[in-house]
Parts: sequence; structure tokens; C-alpha cells
Amino acid sequence: MPARTTLGIALWTAQALPTVTAVTTAPIRITAPGVELPAEAFLPFIQTAHQNIAVAADGGMLRIERLGLGDGAEAVLLPLDQLFETRVAAALRLWRMLCGHRPGPNPSALTAQAADRLILALRALDGKLDGATQFEIATALFRPRNLTKRDWIDHDLRDRTGRLVRLGLRLMNGGYRRLLLHPFRRRI
Repeated sequence: MPARTTLGIALWTAQALPTVTAVTTAPIRITAPGVELPAEAFLPFIQTAHQNIAVAADGGMLRIERLGLGDGAEAVLLPLDQLFETRVAAALRLWRMLCGHRPGPNPSALTAQAADRLILALRALDGKLDGATQFEIATALFRPRNLTKRDWIDHDLRDRTGRLVRLGLRLMNGGYRRLLLHPFRRRI
């Protein structure tokens, strides 16, 4: 279970959530003198004793995990894994904020359409687990007018409801973890 800040915001590790930016100390040999960000940009992160930090930013929340900051320049740790693009996007958002710019939109935020579909899938799953038929689930979710059992056989809501029930079952059986990896689309 993730820790929670006083604001009630869930904090995650970079291992669990790829949009968490892992900040550490850079090896001396890779930093170029004269191009560092001003030290003031990092003060909120250095002056806190917390390992996980959530920062409210325009476009959502930036989550940072400190991995033993030392006396050297700060650096972002980016593992070369299948989630690299998502991690880079999160790191760029942090860098923009540190430079005083807007961080931009959160690349892992669900669209309204995707969120609505997940809500429908969970409601369909609830109906399925309560023993409702797909016809009853469709009637509860979509409130179709004048839909008879006879019309149900070839109605588009039949297939749509079936897909929502299957999605709900996949989410229940561990598929919800893939939501943490959004927008990553491939199998892991």
C-alpha cells in the first residue's frame, strides 16, 4: 500500500509507478560545469526529510522519489527498460517545473473516455458478480428505450456489455495493475 501525504495524496516508488521520477546524485564525471540548474530550484526537495515527495503542478501532480541525495549535482535515474519513454516524459515534466516553466500535461492521465469505460466496466462487473444477466446489466448501464429480449439478440449493446463484463473481470483478476503503467501499451 502506498504511503500518503498530509494532503491525502498517494505516494509510490519509481519501481511501482513509472511516472515517479527517481532523483539521485550524479557522478562527478558526467556533470558539466556552468550549465547546472540553480540550487534554489532543488531546495524544496533537499530540505525535506521525506524520501517520496508529491508536488502540485499545473497539469497534475509530480511525484519524486529521492534516492540518497549527496553533495553532488542532482540527476534523474532512468532505467533502460520497456517503460523508458514514460519515465523520460515524467523527468521532462520535472525538469520544466524546475526551470520555472509549466510542466505540461501528465502523459499518464486517463482520457475522460477511458475513465468512463473503466467505470462502466466496474459497474458491469458488480452486476455480473451479483448474478445479473447481461441483458439486465445493459439495461442498468445504458437505460435503452423499448429494448425487448427479442431485440437484444442482435443489438449492439449486447456486444458492448459483453466486452465491458470481460474488461471488468480482467481488471478484477490483476489487470488493474496495468493502469499504473498507462500509457504503456505492450505486455510485460
